[in-house]
Amino acid sequence: MPTLHAFANPARFLKIARPLTPVLLWLGAALIAVGCWAGLTQTPPDYLQGETVRILYIHVPAAWLGMGGWSGIAISSIAYLVWRHPLASVAARAIAMPGAVFATICLVTGSIWGRPTWGTWWQWDGRLTSMLLLVFVYLGYMALARADAERGGDGRVPAIYGIAGTVLLPIIRYSVVWWNTLHQGPSIGLRSSTIAGSILWPLPIMLAGFTCVFAAIVLMRMRATLATTKAEARMRRMARA
Repeated sequence: MPTLHAFANPARFLKIARPLTPVLLWLGAALIAVGCWAGLTQTPPDYLQGETVRILYIHVPAAWLGMGGWSGIAISSIAYLVWRHPLASVAARAIAMPGAVFATICLVTGSIWGRPTWGTWWQWDGRLTSMLLLVFVYLGYMALARADAERGGDGRVPAIYGIAGTVLLPIIRYSVVWWNTLHQGPSIGLRSSTIAGSILWPLPIMLAGFTCVFAAIVLMRMRATLATTKAEARMRRMARA
């Protein structure tokens, strides 16, 4: 049976990633289409927020992937520092851009949702401020990873940064518990939810759909990075010949 180390081999990874990428992409697109149809036409408006509650079908998956993306960077960074697998570093750098995009979508949709609900586009409370910091941390990681690659670094500095950035994740998660903010408290748990089931049921479909699309984007970016690295190595061999 192949070990985890075997799957870190670029050739084995590409053999799996090539057919898996379109499957994830089209599956995600189909799930998102179904989720949008269900959320926009098959669920009732909220008795307090009215039609604006439907933005949760975008906002919640974006928040999930914004935070989950950084978790992926941290896990990949640990794998790189411990086992020195270059593919782990490639994965971390591939995750950064879509993670930053989804974290930004979370902020934008939250602002749109907050305007009619709170009466303001922005509030410097714990949840919003910590999520904004996560966007900046993403941007810092991408800049650091690019600078490290340009100077021929070994990738350890971006990996350490990727692990250190996880300090923001519990702050984002528990900010609505630790501090009194405009943002509502935890509304969706493993065992119960304060959101009515008649409104909530399309959300898992959207979560699954966006997660599939996120994974497809990461695989595409990893494949592009490996292709570029292979082409550059070939050019160097030709130059030495």
